[in-house]
Amino acid sequence: MPTREWLEHRNRLWLALRQEPPGSAEFERLLEELARLIHWDRPRILAALGLSEPDTAP
Repeated sequence: MPTREWLEHRNRLWLALRQEPPGSAEFERLLEELARLIHWDRPRILAALGLSEPDTAP
């Protein structure tokens, strides 16, 4: 079972990711960190955000 700290960190990453413009350097950094944390691939995270790869083109 995930710890409270892990869940809070995950939730902060999701929130921060939603606040960044897709394709920005910070968006990409947050996406990579979240992917490592939750073991999801990029397309799955983008889909959860309602985005696809073309939406993240700079």
